[in-house]
Amino acid sequence: MLQIRNVTIRSRRDDRQLVGDLSFTLHKGERAALIGEEGNGKSTLLKWIYDPGMVEAYAEVYGQRVITGKMGYLPQELSKEEKALPVCAFMEGACGFFSLSPREINDTATRLGLSPALFEEIRPMETLSGGERVKVQLAALLLSRCDILLLDEPSNDLDIETLEWLSGFMCAFAGAILYISHDEVLLEETADIVIHLEQVRRKTICRSTVSREGYRAYMDQRERQFAHQEQVARFEKADFQKKKDRYLSIYNAVEHAQENLTRRDPSTGRLLKKKMHAVKSMGRRLDKEEENLTQLPEAEWAILPKWEPGIELSRGKVVIDYTIDELRVADKLLSRNVRLKVIGPEKVCILGLNGCGKSTLMDRIAEELLSRRDMRCTYMPQNYGEGVSYSMRPEEFLAPCGDKESVTKARIYLGSMKYTTDEMSHAVSDLSGGQRAKLLLLKAILDKSNVLLLDEPTRNFSPLSCPAVRKLLSEFPGCILAVSHDRKFIREVTPVLYKLTEHGLVRVYQN
Repeated sequence: MLQIRNVTIRSRRDDRQLVGDLSFTLHKGERAALIGEEGNGKSTLLKWIYDPGMVEAYAEVYGQRVITGKMGYLPQELSKEEKALPVCAFMEGACGFFSLSPREINDTATRLGLSPALFEEIRPMETLSGGERVKVQLAALLLSRCDILLLDEPSNDLDIETLEWLSGFMCAFAGAILYISHDEVLLEETADIVIHLEQVRRKTICRSTVSREGYRAYMDQRERQFAHQEQVARFEKADFQKKKDRYLSIYNAVEHAQENLTRRDPSTGRLLKKKMHAVKSMGRRLDKEEENLTQLPEAEWAILPKWEPGIELSRGKVVIDYTIDELRVADKLLSRNVRLKVIGPEKVCILGLNGCGKSTLMDRIAEELLSRRDMRCTYMPQNYGEGVSYSMRPEEFLAPCGDKESVTKARIYLGSMKYTTDEMSHAVSDLSGGQRAKLLLLKAILDKSNVLLLDEPTRNFSPLSCPAVRKLLSEFPGCILAVSHDRKFIREVTPVLYKLTEHGLVRVYQN
């Protein structure tokens, strides 16, 4: 069992409250999804539950945690030291790998679609693909026999086959699971409790909701509730405005009569004074009534800027005609006879198993397209550090020339995507993964790019932002070449699909 009592989290960087007075209980067999916009403290909460020392440097946390059983934690990203460890050393430190039975190891590897030999390799963890790293960490958790799993974006970088396995594993797990995921399909299939962390009124007020129902049921109920509240609020406001107009009409009439009163008519003066007293009482009653009116619903709505005009790509233009005989990483052969031709404003997605070379292929294509002068290309790599220096401030990245007009425009766009003034002045390293993803998306908009290379573009956007991101990308008038395992992104944004295999790229068709 996991019990959280009256937890409040404040950021040390800007003294902003991230979470306020949160309480919930998680029992065996329950799966609770932590949702909320980027930068709302979800990962911080998960780290604190696992080990309060992990957040001491940047967050103050008040409250209690009661834990019954063994906890296992899957971080959003491994530390630099962990990435440098050989795979075998990582597994030994995480689960005492070399004391486990071969049968247990083989069964776990098979469930994850891995070769058992991978666990004994001496190559560093950082040389694995993103999906392989997640699978190795999941294997360590399974072999550790944990009672409570804390998973920070376990679906990141997993191929579709493994995502389907992960969904089944989470539903069958006998213990408790508290997790963060941006994969809406996974949330719909697995969550039976939703813990929603929000920050409204320009991130000045925290709000938390604990709903003991599935993700889709919670979102549908929330939408119905907001629609009803908005309807009631607008009706009450219209009705109140009629009363206010009637009151002002009477007030103005009495005031006008008082101003035109002569001294020869004292009795009328007394009556008007009495009437004005009654009218002012009516005004005070209206003020009190206004305080009790139903308010319009407050929520964190995903807001994204529009694409700049004039970035259309002419139909028939060859964006990429790429051929490579052998796709390799070091001495490892990933695929042969890779051929990809993308024309005009096509939206193409490359699928494939973890470790098959999708990101390697994207890096090679990016090298070619970023040097072209007949188009404007933006690349969002899987590792954001390759696309933006973490020591820079957001406005420096978006407006490198530093002139007043460019900086002002950058700050306006950052504000539209819910960056606070403090967050705009932070180093990129201080931002959440989702905020960094927004930064790269903003760069594409401000640079008026007409070609987007996107490696797992939705992996760090919250499930609340993802629908807006998908809509923005589906409306992009240029060309998109993406790698993704996000099933909703694939369905809604990229009608053209290829699968990378050891024999090259194979065209596939959506159901």
